[in-house]
Amino acid sequence: YHEVEGEDKNPSPRGGGAPLPHATVRTFRIVRFSIALLSIKHNFEHSPASNGPPAIIIDPIPSCEPGKIGRPYTDYSMAKSVGPQPISGEVLFTYDVHWKKSPISYSYRWDVYLYQSEYGSSGVHWGSITSSLIVIFFLFFTIATILVKSLKKDFQKYNSVRTDEEIEELKEENGWKLVHADVFRPPKGAFWLAVIVGTGVQLLLMSGLTIISSLVGFASPNHRGVLILALLFNYQLMGLAAGFVSARLYKTFKGKSWQKCTAATALGFPCIFFTLFFIMNITAALYGSTDSVPFTKILLLLFFWLCVSTPLVFIGAYFGYRKNVIEFPIKSSSIPRQIEDQMWYASMPFTFLVAGLLPFFSCFVELYFIFLSVWANYYYHFFYMLFFSWITLIIASAEISIIHTYIQLCTENHRWWWNSFLIGGSTSFWFFLHSIYYFFTLRINIFATYILYFGYVFLSTLSIFLFTGAAGFFGSLWFNKKI
Repeated sequence: YHEVEGEDKNPSPRGGGAPLPHATVRTFRIVRFSIALLSIKHNFEHSPASNGPPAIIIDPIPSCEPGKIGRPYTDYSMAKSVGPQPISGEVLFTYDVHWKKSPISYSYRWDVYLYQSEYGSSGVHWGSITSSLIVIFFLFFTIATILVKSLKKDFQKYNSVRTDEEIEELKEENGWKLVHADVFRPPKGAFWLAVIVGTGVQLLLMSGLTIISSLVGFASPNHRGVLILALLFNYQLMGLAAGFVSARLYKTFKGKSWQKCTAATALGFPCIFFTLFFIMNITAALYGSTDSVPFTKILLLLFFWLCVSTPLVFIGAYFGYRKNVIEFPIKSSSIPRQIEDQMWYASMPFTFLVAGLLPFFSCFVELYFIFLSVWANYYYHFFYMLFFSWITLIIASAEISIIHTYIQLCTENHRWWWNSFLIGGSTSFWFFLHSIYYFFTLRINIFATYILYFGYVFLSTLSIFLFTGAAGFFGSLWFNKKI
C-alpha cells in the first residue's frame, strides 16, 4: 500500500452525521498485490455455532491459531509441516493478508505489468524491427533498382524510332507495353471490387487512427474497454471514407447502381462481423463467461450501426459519386486482348502463398506480443512499435502488389485489378496459419474456447485481408498510372 499525502480528512460517524472534531483518517491506496498459493491439509470439524466460524481447525498451524496475538504469516515451512491437501474429501480454504508499505506511488502502479517477463523490454522490439527493416529495405531497393532498369530499357525500346525489320521483330516480342490499351479496362465483378476496396479503406483508416490514439494516450489500455470503444468510434467515423471510395471507384468502372453499391459497403462487413460475434457471445453466455456482452449492449451496437455508421457511408458515397471519375492516361480498346496461358509460377495460388511472406515477417514480433496480451493476459504497451510495424506492413503490402502487377503485365495479362487486391491481402493467409500454430501452444480443453478463438481469428484475418488488400490495390493503381 502507499499512503496518499494531502487527503486526510475528518471522518463521519457510522450512520452519517457531522464529521467528528479533532479526528483525521489517513488515506492509503493499494498499488501492488502478490498471491502465494499453498496446499495445506487442514484437519477440521464443522462448527456447531451458526454465528461463528464455519469450521474449527484441529491442531492448526501457527498462522491459523485463533485468538493468538502476533500470529505469523503463512509460509512454505508451515505448509510443509502438515503436508498438501489430497484431491479428495472436503477442502478448507483459509487466507491471510500481509500488508507492506510501498514507496511506489499510485500513478506508477502499472509498472509491474510493463516489465512482467524477459521479453517485456523494448530492446526485443527495437532489435526485431531494425533487423526486419534492414532486410525489407534491402529487398525493396534491390527490386526498385531492377524495376527502374527494366522500365528504362522498355521505354527506350518502345519510344525509339524503328526500321521495318525492327517493327517485324517487335511483333514477335512481348512486354507490358503491348497491353497498354487493356490495362484500365473495367474488371469483371466491378461491383464487389468497389465494395471490398471501400471496406478495406475504412478498416485501414480505423486501425491507423486507433493506434495513433493509443500512442498519444487518448485510448489508454489502463482503462478497461477504451480500446474497443476507440475501434468502434473510428470505424463508424471512417464510414465516410468507405462510402466515398466505393462510390467513386464504382463510378469509374461505369457502374450505374451506386445505391446498391453503397448499401453493400455499409452492410456487408458489419453483417458478417455481427453474425459471428452473436454466435460467439451466445456460446460465452451458455458457459457462464463474464466476457459475454449483455443483450442491451448488443441492441446499442445495432443502433449505432444502423443509425450512425450506415448514414455516414451514404453521405460519403453521395460526395464520392458527385466527384469526377479517376482519370486514366490511356483509353481502353473496344476488343479485349486475349490472355495466353500462364506458367505455374505466375498462377494466382502460388503467388498468393509466396507474396504474403515478406509483409508477414515485417510485423511478426509485434503480432506475437499481441497474441500474448489477448490470450496470455500480458500487458501490451509498445504502441509506438506497433505503429512502426503497421506502417511497414502497409508499405510492404503495396510494394509486393506493385511488383506482382509489373510481372503480370510483362506476361501480357492485363487483368490486374482483382489480383492486386488479392496479392496485397495475402499476408492474412500467413496470419491465419500462425494463429493455428499458436492455438496448439495453448492449454485448451473447453469447446467454447475453440469457438471463441477461431471466431476472433477469422474476424481478424478478414480485417487484415481487406485493409492490406486495399493498400495493394491503390499501390498498383498508382504504379499503372505512372507507367
